[in-house]
Amino acid sequence: MRLDTVDSTIAATPNLLTEVPVTESTPSPIHQHVYPNGLVLLAETMPGVQSAAFTMLLPAGVAYEGADGLELGGGAATMTAEWITRGAGERDSREFLTALDNLGVSHAESAQTLHTSVAAATLGRNIEPALELFADMVLRPHFDEEEVEPIRALCMQNLRSLEDDPGSKVIYELRRRHFPDPWGRPSPGSAEGVASLSPADLRRFWERYYRPNGAILGVAGAIEWPRLRDTVGRLFGGWPARPEPTIHERAAGPSRDHLIRETQQIQIALARPAVTVDSPQYYAARAAVAILGGYSSARLFTEVREKRGLCYSVYASYEGHRDRAALLCYAGTSADRAQQTLDVMIAELKRLGSEGIAAEELDTMRAGLKSSLIMAQESSMSRSGALASDWYFLGRVRPLEEIAAALDALTPEEVSAYAATLASTDELTILTLGPNALRMPS
Repeated sequence: MRLDTVDSTIAATPNLLTEVPVTESTPSPIHQHVYPNGLVLLAETMPGVQSAAFTMLLPAGVAYEGADGLELGGGAATMTAEWITRGAGERDSREFLTALDNLGVSHAESAQTLHTSVAAATLGRNIEPALELFADMVLRPHFDEEEVEPIRALCMQNLRSLEDDPGSKVIYELRRRHFPDPWGRPSPGSAEGVASLSPADLRRFWERYYRPNGAILGVAGAIEWPRLRDTVGRLFGGWPARPEPTIHERAAGPSRDHLIRETQQIQIALARPAVTVDSPQYYAARAAVAILGGYSSARLFTEVREKRGLCYSVYASYEGHRDRAALLCYAGTSADRAQQTLDVMIAELKRLGSEGIAAEELDTMRAGLKSSLIMAQESSMSRSGALASDWYFLGRVRPLEEIAAALDALTPEEVSAYAATLASTDELTILTLGPNALRMPS
């Protein structure tokens, strides 16, 4: 159970002073700086750690593949995120990766809905040279065309492996049906899209959407704030801003669907709207989702698996986008038990709303969420991601004390009131995958 949220839509950075003072009551100061080109830097010193990590959210996710009428093939964001690592600045692909290894940098690049995420962790003393390498990667990639076919082959392999993982496949397809396009687009893209993309297409994607205005850089760990601020300014301050793209939204659906696959099991996935991260009901929503299916004694696990033995894997989770969010539920079971599994999942969703939440359930949920939160914040990588994510969703960074206090303040009545909004099946998106379709609720 984590309070992490999933990337979604991008919005203009709030109008802030370049430097924002930190109050004396803040136990761990969170520094922030907005550069003239729009790049936002957030940083937190973590006493007692020797590592430092950063997460950069670039407004260049899969939703932009169809922005401004460009209509690039699905997979452009993912292929570009891989291509920028294949040589940058003065280093070719091998030299660039060797330089990262010599600094002890662990890193990951991935395309999400509205962002391409670039994240890295290393020893605190190496954070500046690591940032120099990643500045080359983001601003000065080589774009060697000989690298495109190996990247295409990797993406195709990933798509084939997704077909062999029906549990992941059904969640990707559920998002596509529940969220309006392009918010539900799968980050791996499609086989047709990946096959159609040319080097010129990928360069065009980078040129239009990799930009500092809308980008967020979170840094946490063993850092010195003034020096970090100046270093980031030196490395990224000359990055020119680019126009805000226009994203065209298309209707989602269908809300009830079945994908025929000759699999041993039937996969069941549900989604319904939830409140967004900035809502006053956000913590009540997270509590309701966790009590439904966020831990091993949650209701779905107890009713579907423990009492009836219908399946091994069943859960509920929260997925947040900036202006929309969803409660997701999943179960994988045998064909002869699939209809009962679906019926029980829907019944438990209704019961959550009709019967309300018991105080004991709320206490269990609170202990789990707070424990997960504390453990996540002991990692400089997790903390850097939380800094960037909070800024994106809220335009500010939540102190840990604020989150803990909000969880402590939740009452059974408050969570029950939110859960009551989940009882109707009218807004429920249902997708099943397997050899035969199931009977859907009216």
